[in-house]
Amino acid sequence: MESGDLLTIGEIVERSGFPHSALRYYEREGLISASRTSGGQRRYRRSVLRRLAFVRAARSLGIGLDEVRAALDSLPAERTPTRADWSRLSKAWRGRLDEQIEALTALRDGLDGCIGCGCLSMTTCRLVNPDDAAAVQGDGARRLPPALRRPPVHGR
Repeated sequence: MESGDLLTIGEIVERSGFPHSALRYYEREGLISASRTSGGQRRYRRSVLRRLAFVRAARSLGIGLDEVRAALDSLPAERTPTRADWSRLSKAWRGRLDEQIEALTALRDGLDGCIGCGCLSMTTCRLVNPDDAAAVQGDGARRLPPALRRPPVHGR
């Protein structure tokens, strides 16, 4: 590998838009890797930029770091991933994305009425959820589509 194929952490920050702290975190979590110079400075392969773009896209879909890591671990280590590699990974999440789009459309179309929170603060809540009957179903917005009731995603 030529030295021109290696980027400093500053160059990765500038090119990826991720802060230094996120890069170090993703390295600790095994999502990206870096080599070290004799002086201990991190050097990243140029292909890390693609991995970081994938991480950003996956996290935007609400995909947790464990699942992102598993997907990235399935990529070839000996070469830069190809378009076919990325396509294979993204197809695995297509159904989830379609489900989220459908759920968000339903939420958007119902926002002027009730978002299903069980708050009883709107006049229509007495009709839709009298006496807060939805409370027996558990905490949170029980009337929201399941794709929008996933637990919050933690991590960066």
